[in-house]
Amino acid sequence: MKILVVGSGGREHAIIKALKKSPEAEKIYCLPGNGGIARDAECVNIGAKDIDGIVRFAVENKIDFAVVAPDDPLALGCVDALENAGVPAFGPNAAAAQIEASKVFSKNLMEKYGIPTASCKIFTHQADALSYLESSPLPIVIKADGLALGKGVIIAKTKEEAQAAIVDMMENKVFGESGSRVVIEEFLEGPEVSVLAFTDGKCLKPMISSMDHKRALDGDQGLNTGGMGTIAPNPFYTDDVAKRCMDEIFLPTIRAMEKEGCPFKGCLYFGLMITKDGPKVIEYNCRFGDPETQVVLPLLESDLLSIFQACRNGTLEDCEVKFSNQAACCVVMASQGYPQKYETGYPITLTPDTKDTITYVAGAKISDQGQLVTGGGRVLGVTAVGECLSCAVKKAYEAVEKTSFANAYYRKDIGRKALNKEA
Repeated sequence: MKILVVGSGGREHAIIKALKKSPEAEKIYCLPGNGGIARDAECVNIGAKDIDGIVRFAVENKIDFAVVAPDDPLALGCVDALENAGVPAFGPNAAAAQIEASKVFSKNLMEKYGIPTASCKIFTHQADALSYLESSPLPIVIKADGLALGKGVIIAKTKEEAQAAIVDMMENKVFGESGSRVVIEEFLEGPEVSVLAFTDGKCLKPMISSMDHKRALDGDQGLNTGGMGTIAPNPFYTDDVAKRCMDEIFLPTIRAMEKEGCPFKGCLYFGLMITKDGPKVIEYNCRFGDPETQVVLPLLESDLLSIFQACRNGTLEDCEVKFSNQAACCVVMASQGYPQKYETGYPITLTPDTKDTITYVAGAKISDQGQLVTGGGRVLGVTAVGECLSCAVKKAYEAVEKTSFANAYYRKDIGRKALNKEA
């Protein structure tokens, strides 16, 4: 089969490396891909939001199956357009992608169907939002309604921080039209868990749980980022918690989407908080998380392409989805200064993949001299698999030490919170 993957980051690299294991995968294209992905797929310089260009390429090159990985093209209807052109595609259609593309849609969905989440208020006028803050307890969470590259959520510890966040979103348009509406919600406390799930709209099969590390600096300090590292499985996600999530969150969400006339097919990401009152939804994503994918897929023992096809065809119930009982750790190597200003263009020295370690390339390009150089904020995701979490963490950091580029920065404490829980 000829397969097309839309996207350009570490998540897409992880998906491609997993798809390469399928005996059905003859040729893989990535649009637009990056300099590191080019070692595993043929990259074509068509942007992920160029829906017409993607469809035209897929038709002209007789693509047998497409995988749309990022949120923007999903929200723009890339899967709809591919399917309308006769190209089978994995991922939700635009109507179902609203579950991530609009915080207002997802909060209203949860309220209507009794899915546990933080209480909230929705505002379309800045003055009303600022007025509401006057009597709100702190800390408080401010969210832009639309997509904002994972950075549209502000946890404000002071009234001044909350006011500034609202002005930035609604007046200064730091997230464009995504901030035209804001959601102000209560601050929840407890360990966070990420659970990605395969679904065909009726059947849902969760993947192994994971823990993201969003803050830029050690000790969960610094600015929010797209993710500085992950571990799997998450020790806070016990069997009892998993059962509650399935009964109270996962299946109710799938059924709610079907009742609303927008059944969800693809990968549905549940961002959860394990509060004193039980698990609650912090956010939904309509696609694989990044960098959660980089620890979840290395533990998948089943054929990923077969699962993708089953999700698309409505046959997931009959498809095997099996994960190993090992653990994985991914350490993100970023450009110094990320998520704000940083420099690029530095040569990258990669270590070869082994049976236990894999390097996923997120932000890199090929220079005029044919060299792999840094090309983004998050540059690499160095992942290791081990018999236990401490083994995986140790191997991941050993691999990081052998990987280099000027101006590299990474957290030194990925997995520490999970290991302390296990101790």
